Amino acid sequence: MQDILLGGHRIGAGQPPFIIAEMSGNHGQSLERALAIVDAAADAGCQGLKIQTSTPDMLTLDSREPDFVVRGANQDWEGQSLYELYTTNFTPFEWHAAIFARAQERGMVGFSSPFGIEAIEFLESVGCPAYKIASFENNWPALIRRAAQTGKPIIVSTGMADLADLERVVSIVRGEGNEQLVLLKCTSTYPAEPLNTNLRTIPHLRELFDCQVGLSDHTMGTGVSVAATVLGATVIEKHLTLSRADGGPDGSFSMEPAEMAHLVHECRQAQQALGGVYYGPTAAERKSLAFRRSLYVVQDVAEGENLTTDNVRVIRPGHGLAPHLLPQVLGRPARRALRRGTALGWDML
Repeated sequence: MQDILLGGHRIGAGQPPFIIAEMSGNHGQSLERALAIVDAAADAGCQGLKIQTSTPDMLTLDSREPDFVVRGANQDWEGQSLYELYTTNFTPFEWHAAIFARAQERGMVGFSSPFGIEAIEFLESVGCPAYKIASFENNWPALIRRAAQTGKPIIVSTGMADLADLERVVSIVRGEGNEQLVLLKCTSTYPAEPLNTNLRTIPHLRELFDCQVGLSDHTMGTGVSVAATVLGATVIEKHLTLSRADGGPDGSFSMEPAEMAHLVHECRQAQQALGGVYYGPTAAERKSLAFRRSLYVVQDVAEGENLTTDNVRVIRPGHGLAPHLLPQVLGRPARRALRRGTALGWDML
């Protein structure tokens, strides 16, 4: 499985998880706020900043027929038409260059989720370095194919997709000669519940498709993302807002800046803690060996006197022979006089 380079950041096993802040519509139609979210993501330690490239007309019809009205998905969306929702959620095309430039200035890579072929063509014109296929678009072969044809990294959320869907996605991307693929385990509810997250799918996806696998996390808090990191997720995506109290279409399930900083820290700690298979004291533990038990002389012993449970005990510190050697030591004569408090060694017997 190959590592992926994205804007100078390496994605792969053994690397810190690549953490993406998803802005979505949390900019509230303010470029100033959008740039503040970029800065907040950078301050939190994120490596990626993602926006969405669409217009309402790319996504749906301007209609309030029952099929086009949101029911039961999220309380902030309830009763809106899809067109109305996407009107408040989209990021104006003329902001993209400024957002990407600010991300680059802050050491992050800015990229986008396209919601139409024309969105990809626009993003190519502004040098978008990668493409994220959203869960709701992962059943659209033409969009996936055009994104893959750019030769740039393709990140695909797997929400709602069954294995046949995912086989199709992977085949399309690789059929265009593009091996820079990341699949993100995703539960497409807003917010999502840990109970429905099924993180054990992450290693299974990696085994099935031999590609980088991560998590697009809509749960509240950091625990699910940390657990995903332990299971081998190399990419974590979370929505970011300046304040949930400000509202917005995605605000209720977005992280605030301090929470995002905590997420970045905890996921990196989790990845570092994985390490490798290792037994015995680590270099950092060697000083602690002194606090283990070992064999010590606890009463003065004359030369030639036999060692017994009265004059030898298993105590701390750990500078003497190992405790499991006590049966081999008892009954043997001392080669020389031994003072109380002496760490017992073979050369004394």
